[in-house]
Amino acid sequence: METLERRPPEPIPAIHPLPEYLTEGQLATWYDEMKQSLQVPWMGVVTMAFAHYPTFFGELWRGLRPLCRSRPFVEACRAARALAESRVGELSPPPITERLAEAGYAAREMDGIRDMIEVFSHGNQAYAVIAAITRLLVEGGEMTGGATSDAAPAFEGRHAPDLRVPFLLMEAHHVDPPTRAVYEDLKRTLNLPFVNTDYRALARWPSYFAMAWGDLREKPGTVSHEDICRAYHDLVAGAAMGGLPNPGGLGSRALREAAEADAPLAEVVEVCRLFQWLLPGLIVNVAFFRHQMS
Repeated sequence: METLERRPPEPIPAIHPLPEYLTEGQLATWYDEMKQSLQVPWMGVVTMAFAHYPTFFGELWRGLRPLCRSRPFVEACRAARALAESRVGELSPPPITERLAEAGYAAREMDGIRDMIEVFSHGNQAYAVIAAITRLLVEGGEMTGGATSDAAPAFEGRHAPDLRVPFLLMEAHHVDPPTRAVYEDLKRTLNLPFVNTDYRALARWPSYFAMAWGDLREKPGTVSHEDICRAYHDLVAGAAMGGLPNPGGLGSRALREAAEADAPLAEVVEVCRLFQWLLPGLIVNVAFFRHQMS
C-alpha cells in the first residue's frame, strides 16, 4: 500500500458510539487509559465508535498504548496542528470578537470560548493520527516505523493545555429549536449523520456558535478548504505509514482478525474510513473558529 486515498465512504455507514457513562469494567479502564495517555478530557466519537467492536478496540488500544505515550506521537500531533493553523488563513475567517461584544459577550465569556477551542485544537490531532493508523491497518497496510521501545521514548510531562474548562455538551434534545436547526444545517453541509463533540461543546454558547457556523458554513467543500484538508490528510497518513514507530507491535492481520470477531470486516473498515476522512475537515473547521477569535 503506497498511500491512503482521501475519499468519503459511500454510503456513509451507521455508527454506534459507546459513551463513557455506559462503560464499565475493562472498557471503562481502557477509556480512562486513553484519555490519560492523550491528555484529553473527552473520548472522541471516533474511538467511542471503535469501542462498539470490543475485541477490535481492545487489540487496537493494546498496540497503540505505548505509542500514544511517546515523544514521536506528540511531535506528530504538533506538526499536524501547525499545518492546519498555518493554512486556515487562506479561508479568510472573519473576526468575530467585536460582533460578540456587541451582542453582550464579556471578555471572560470570550476567554471561555477560546479555552474550549484550545482543548479541541490540541486533542483532535491525536484522534486524527489514531484514525489514520487504524484505517491503514484494517485495509491491510502496515506501519513501517521502528518496532522497539527505543524508537518511541516516552514523553515526559504535560503537552496538553493546562485548562479547567467545564465540559458540557449540548445534545440535540437539550437545545432549543434555533440551535437544533443549526445542528441540522451542519449535518447537511458536512454530509455527516451526527454532530461532532466539538460543535456540541461550543454550542454551550448558542448565539456564538450560530454566528461562528454562519461564517464557516460556505467553506467546506470549496477548493480551498479541501486543499487544506488534503494536505493535512497527507501529513497524518505519512506519519501512520512510516513516520511513526510501532512499539506496541500493532499489525494488520491481528487487528483485522479482532474486527472479524465482532462484526463483518467490511463494516468495521467503512467505519474506520468515515472517521479518517472526516477528521481533517473537523480540524480545519476548529482552526477556523480559533482564527476568528484571535
